[in-house]
Amino acid sequence: MAEARVKPRKESVFAERFALFAESLLTGVWIAVASLGVVTCPAAFAAGARHLRRHAGHRAGGLREFAADFRAALRGGWAVGLAGWVVAALAWVDVRAVRAGLPGGPLMGAVGLFALIGVAVAGLRAAALWAPGERWRSLLAAAGRRTVRDPAGSFLLVGGAVLVVCSALLIAPLAVPVLGAVAAAAVAVEERYRRR
Repeated sequence: MAEARVKPRKESVFAERFALFAESLLTGVWIAVASLGVVTCPAAFAAGARHLRRHAGHRAGGLREFAADFRAALRGGWAVGLAGWVVAALAWVDVRAVRAGLPGGPLMGAVGLFALIGVAVAGLRAAALWAPGERWRSLLAAAGRRTVRDPAGSFLLVGGAVLVVCSALLIAPLAVPVLGAVAAAAVAVEERYRRR
């Protein structure tokens, strides 16, 4: 007797979106663990964003694919991470100069803060589009242009970063999974920009 074929059940829109949200929280944990090397943050975000793009596209992928992407992104990503920490250190020195009451300090403090935010947003946007074989330098240059040309998307990413900071201040462990939500936001912002 022949078996009846059953059509695969299509998930509801709510179930599909909730699954993506849950996957982004899990990805946040992976990103946090991969970022423990401090200079590995861009590579971790790039691997996380690529994993979320795969998941949103209904392609298979898990921790093994994330780890392989992380290793590939780390080849040039460690230098980007190191440069990011240098920029953060310069911003910290800038803040110290403002607090010391140096002439022109408030203006330089504001410029330094906006520069730090711009570099962070460009880094997130570059990580959102990273794929194996991509050069970080060209990704960052294009992401810097998109950061300026798409202020709405850039402000969305700033909001995501503020969410991580607020989560860390209120309940420190909550900041770990929220990192995945920031990676998902970066992927969504880049997809929105591409469709425009």
